[in-house]
Amino acid sequence: MLSVSPFPSRSWAFEFCCGFPSPADDWIEDAIDVSRLVVTNPAATFLWRASGDCMTPTILDGDYLVCDRSLAPVSGEVVVAVVDGEPTVKRLTYVAGRPALSHDNPRALPFTPDPQSEISIWGVVAWSLRAHRPNR
Repeated sequence: MLSVSPFPSRSWAFEFCCGFPSPADDWIEDAIDVSRLVVTNPAATFLWRASGDCMTPTILDGDYLVCDRSLAPVSGEVVVAVVDGEPTVKRLTYVAGRPALSHDNPRALPFTPDPQSEISIWGVVAWSLRAHRPNR
């Protein structure tokens, strides 16, 4: 379970366009708590660390995944699935009412579990968190 701890930060009243500064730079909204932004149901939210490149470019090796078990999985979403007892992160679709899982990486071999495999959806990946500055 993900622990929600206060991490307040100032929130700006506009979105960043990654270009020229806005004339409203001096106007600041209330503080925003990042943990409250990404965790809507603490009792059902878990933090996982991604490993591997099968979900590249959506999720990169080392990204943190915020997984919410209270969300109903919808076709097209990224989910944590359990295939024959092994957890994996894949894109979810349904074929004839049965979950079908796929990679996002076009260079990865197709994910083709045995038709007899037991597949269950453990939770929905609601957020992925990625560092843009390497650890020093």
